[in-house]
Amino acid sequence: MSEETIVIIDAGSQYGKLIDRVVRELNVNTELHNFSHDLSKYIDNPSKYKGFIVSGGPESVYSETAPKYDSRLFSTGLPVLGICYGMQLMCHNSNGKVEKIQVREDGQRIIQLEAEAQSSLLFKDLEREQTVLLTHGDTVTNPGTGFSVTARSKAVGIISAVENEEKKLYGVQFHPEVGLTENGKKILENYLFHVCHCSGGFTMEDREEQAIRYVREAIGDKKALVLASGGVDSTVVATLVGKALGPEKVIALHIDNGFMRKDESKKVKDALAHLRLPLLVVDASETFYHSTTSIKGVQTNTLGNTCNPEEKRKIIGDTFMKVAEEEIKKLGLAADEVFLVQGTLRPDLIESASILASNKADAIKTHHNDTELVRLLREQGKVVEPLKDLHKDEVRMLGKKLGLPDDLIWRQPFPGPGLAIRIICAQSPFIDDSFQSTNQLLKFLLCKSQQVDENLKSHISDVLKANSVEDLSSLSEGIYATLLPIKTVGVQGDARSYRYLCGLSGKQNWENLLKLAQIIPQICHNVNRVVYLFGDNSVEGPITEITPTFLSKDVINQLQDADAIVNRHLYQRNLVNKLSQVPCISFPIPFGKNGNRSIAIRTFITNDFMTGVVAQPGKEMPLDCLSQMVEEILSSDPSISKVAYDLTCKPPGTTEWE
Repeated sequence: MSEETIVIIDAGSQYGKLIDRVVRELNVNTELHNFSHDLSKYIDNPSKYKGFIVSGGPESVYSETAPKYDSRLFSTGLPVLGICYGMQLMCHNSNGKVEKIQVREDGQRIIQLEAEAQSSLLFKDLEREQTVLLTHGDTVTNPGTGFSVTARSKAVGIISAVENEEKKLYGVQFHPEVGLTENGKKILENYLFHVCHCSGGFTMEDREEQAIRYVREAIGDKKALVLASGGVDSTVVATLVGKALGPEKVIALHIDNGFMRKDESKKVKDALAHLRLPLLVVDASETFYHSTTSIKGVQTNTLGNTCNPEEKRKIIGDTFMKVAEEEIKKLGLAADEVFLVQGTLRPDLIESASILASNKADAIKTHHNDTELVRLLREQGKVVEPLKDLHKDEVRMLGKKLGLPDDLIWRQPFPGPGLAIRIICAQSPFIDDSFQSTNQLLKFLLCKSQQVDENLKSHISDVLKANSVEDLSSLSEGIYATLLPIKTVGVQGDARSYRYLCGLSGKQNWENLLKLAQIIPQICHNVNRVVYLFGDNSVEGPITEITPTFLSKDVINQLQDADAIVNRHLYQRNLVNKLSQVPCISFPIPFGKNGNRSIAIRTFITNDFMTGVVAQPGKEMPLDCLSQMVEEILSSDPSISKVAYDLTCKPPGTTEWE
């Protein structure tokens, strides 16, 4: 096993572990540490530790709550790559200037390399113009002593990269670790091999060996109870644990929580049959429906009566644990004889702000396998998670190495809480003080029928320039926009957002619609998701009514049927391997039809599941396939008013709506 290691110092970025994933994909070992970590052992062992990467984060360098760090970070003599907040801190530490200016850069942008970059090792063999992901509110306006500017954003000239070659300090304002930065992996490769002089000897065999050793050390001669959903994560972990301990030591438990896809439990049973592990299938739907939990000492409503998405996730996560414990008792096993094994991945822990992944990351959403009860069981040493250091692509690579068939390895992800988090529950419409003004702003943007103040016009102009758009009228002809009175979860600037959904309707020019979906959240900061509403008539709004919705059986059945229609078409068109994930969502907007709800189709294409783009109709999503999905969903159930197509990339919208 290669000893060469890159140390990642995490400032609370949602992408902190993603940096780790890409570095390991380039066959270099890593250690991920919190921001205040003592650097002494790295300074004293330069043959093993080859350099540092400092991640992004949600704080400002001049904030009183900015994370504390070892002051030697930028003077150890080892190379440092600062990403986003890391670059800002590097410049701030070198007497540079970091400011909050009027222009935010959120989303894919084009940057241009400066003349100084021609000899830069970081940008070796790259063209002058690069497409990158930028997500920042603060901006470096002066890089500081000894630094040269190596790149700027093409549209507005904001500093995008700096370096001090003498001190081996490199900074990028963009995120090279995500797939939306087209040559990001090449930039990291340049840093690892040309700046840090790594050799690249860390392989998948090393990772499998680490996972097997971890399982054997954690479980010993006890038994392993694997929570088996039938997805790739739990299937790989069941196979791995079987290899580590022997199949006689493994019990696979599939818990039907009542929110599975149509006929999902039967499919899971069939999928896991080839593993030749004992499989126990438990229908616990009624238990889940009536369950509650305690969050910070406060008892929640029952699952069937809550509208709070965090409560839903935490109730489901805790109930999984309780049902598993009950099943252990039924098997006649003492609790101390069995370890609970989960297929938890690193992105799950990052989005839940688990200390296992990062002690600074902002919680985007709680994952069902990282609730307070799960964390308590971890502290007691009762939970084993062999995949907790891996991302989805690494899990698939491991599954292939373990001999699993392709149809299991490439099965589309399905969340543990199931359809419960794909049903937007609400008792009343969400209409706050900004609802009317935001609707007016949307009308101004799309048809100029409203007046806005000059400062806002200036901001709009800056955003359009940053997106290389001269005039919105060329994009918005025949398209209408209105706010929908519900909230969905998103991630903006490394922090959670819980904001309005915007609906577009009218002319189906998909390139223009996707561009508008990119621009609108940058101008309307209380919008984090944009959808297209199918239908013969445009929806001009305002929309102020919802259908009160809870997790009732009729709503669950309605979504199961719509989801089955979408997935049948995906399989018939062989799209399941091309589209990373396609959730279907029920949302409680009746669009004038009393008591009705609507269905959204959310396509997602990604390499890392931390960032991603939408499948464009007419390109990655065949138009006739999409039309058939929409028509069949609407004709199958008259209580569905509309079908929507999610146009939102991640960021600013998460994969799931809750």
